[in-house]
Parts: sequence; structure tokens; C-alpha cells
Amino acid sequence: MPRSFRPDAVLVQAVIAGALSFAHLHDLAAAAGQSGWKAWAYPVSVDLLLVAVWRRLRTERSKLAWFWFLVALIASLGANIATAGLLDLDHVPAWLRILVAGWPALAFLGGTLLAHQPATSTKELAPEPLSHLEPVIDLDRPEPATQAPEITTPDPVPALPEAPTPAVPPALVDHARKIATDHRARTGAEIDTATLRARLGIPEDLAGAIVAQLA
Repeated sequence: MPRSFRPDAVLVQAVIAGALSFAHLHDLAAAAGQSGWKAWAYPVSVDLLLVAVWRRLRTERSKLAWFWFLVALIASLGANIATAGLLDLDHVPAWLRILVAGWPALAFLGGTLLAHQPATSTKELAPEPLSHLEPVIDLDRPEPATQAPEITTPDPVPALPEAPTPAVPPALVDHARKIATDHRARTGAEIDTATLRARLGIPEDLAGAIVAQLA
């Protein structure tokens, strides 16, 4: 069944406002000395500038677009006010004649800037990685439980001076704590240095320092 036509009040109001504004711009241009087809070209020029602004605002809310929107709005609203009896259309002041005469160049400049100036691209800021040592881990695919490698006791060696404990970034400790919790849930045992070192791909001394903080 064909759809029944339902008039939209907003659309009707837009048509009425556009027609009145179009007529007011024509009357003002004609009173300012732009007779014949030139008087009808002025409202078309204002409407085309508003269309260019609308297309730009759909993709980017820039200061340039809002500036030219205000220019076109002042031109349209100013014509409505001027033809409402506040201005003697038989004796238009010289400054208004100058504005009307200069409008085509101004509208052409605004439309050119809006149509040809590239839009500024906004890039989403990616979160910074916790550390350059942190490997990429797929959390959606749980890793199979692995048995901790057997650690053999090495032969005694002469005591060496202790190396300073490496500084561990707090973000890396938090990530290691998540891995240790997951390891405890899957195996029932606490994670050791070798397993944590294999999971994170970090040096042994750094893994030992992290395990000491997790204990």
C-alpha cells in the first residue's frame, strides 16, 4: 500500500522561512541598486554559502566553518531586519550599498576556503605501552598450563659482589602480578622466576626482582 503523505511541521516552517529570507535579500539588493537578475542572484549566493558551511560542519566543527556560518547568518538576518520597516528602502545609506556590492567577492572567498581547505584530521591517541620489554599477549586465548622447568643446583662458585637490584617499573609489576594470578589459577602453584622470565621475555635478574616483589 502506498504511504500516506504526512506534512512535516518543521519542513513547512523551513520552507516558509527560506522563502521569506530569499525575498528579503532580493528586496534589499534591489533597493541597494542591484536591479534585474542581479537582485535575484544575491539570495542564491547567501544560500549557497550556507550550504557550503553545512557540508563542512558535517565533517569538521572548525572555527573557519563557524566564522562563515556567522557571516551568512548576519547577511540573511540583516536583510530580514532591514526590510522590516527599520530601513528606508528608497534612501539606502552608502555604507549598505558598499556592503551589498562587495558581498559577491566575500561569498566567493568563503565558499572557496570551505570547499578547498583540507580538513584537520584528528588522530586518536593510542595508550602508551607499559614497557618496551612487555610482550604482546592474547588474553582471549588462554595459554596451556606449562610445567615449571626443573632447576638443578649448580656447583658452588666463589662469591661475587652482589649486583644492584634492577629498578622495576610499577606498570610492569602490575602486569606481572596479573600473570602470576593467572598461573596460580591454572596450576595451583606460585609462579617462579624462570616461568615469569619466559612469559615476559625479560632478563633473569629483572624477573627475580619482580618475583621478590610479588611474594
